[in-house]
Amino acid sequence: MNSSVRDAAPAALAPVVWGSTYLVTTEFLPADRPLLAATVRALPSGLLLVLATRRLPRGIWVWRSAVLGVCNIGAFFALLFVAAYRLPGGIAALIGSLQPLVVLGLAAVLLRERAQGRHLVACLLGTSGVGLLVSASAATLDPLGVAAALGGACCMGLGIVLTKRWGRPAGVGLLAFTGWQLSIGGLFLLPLTLQFEGLPGRITTTNLAGYGYLCLVGAVLAYALWFRGVERLPAVAVSFLGLFSPVVAALLGLIVLGQRMTPLQVVGAAAVLAGIVLAQLPSSSTARFQRKAKHEHQDSPGLCHQGGRDGVPSA
Repeated sequence: MNSSVRDAAPAALAPVVWGSTYLVTTEFLPADRPLLAATVRALPSGLLLVLATRRLPRGIWVWRSAVLGVCNIGAFFALLFVAAYRLPGGIAALIGSLQPLVVLGLAAVLLRERAQGRHLVACLLGTSGVGLLVSASAATLDPLGVAAALGGACCMGLGIVLTKRWGRPAGVGLLAFTGWQLSIGGLFLLPLTLQFEGLPGRITTTNLAGYGYLCLVGAVLAYALWFRGVERLPAVAVSFLGLFSPVVAALLGLIVLGQRMTPLQVVGAAAVLAGIVLAQLPSSSTARFQRKAKHEHQDSPGLCHQGGRDGVPSA
């Protein structure tokens, strides 16, 4: 099996899991508590990983972890839910699908990864596909909601590129690194949750099951796989995997909730998948990237180089 496929397949499971978040939120969690769901998803799982690994960031990694935790988790979740409140879900997903374009631009500047023609075609396919997939959504646009959706795409895009550029500190495992970011993101979200939502008066067994799924599967498992993919794949390639999320959300609505997909939505899902596959095709630069990663992994087994541009950390 091609090494790109071996690395992309586990990473793709993360947005597949995230695509189930909407179903879990609507069917298992208390109504109108999106920030609480985000906080419970991030903070307990992050603290659990920190306690299990007994590692805390030190030196330069104190502020780097803070930046990554806010970009990848805290600010991203907050902006995502502001957009979800103020925009139709389909419009928010469509704007969020612009994230690969953000990554293309940032990777060119910070990682010196040149944008290729197939990446631009993949962006066009992905964004057009999401547009068709959510074509049944209302078109009412709230300016603050649009700004929040764009901000969320930029935050996540910046988080992907910075994670790629900085890598992980030598000797720190993937679970510890994931725990740092989830904990910091959860701590960022906690005061926002208490200020704007507060705590529900009653929690049912169903609610606890939903929160448990978001915490253990949606955070611990999904983000560990996601950060592994960010380390091992080119930044642009991994950003396209996030487009699995709206496709899975639509399929779950079809299968579990009995929602229907129009022919245009089926075409849209196919276009998204085509864009994802196109973005994963190896180029000559990707091949050199993978050969270099394999060589450095053999030279330093079990350790991770500090700079993403200098080598690919082992997970």
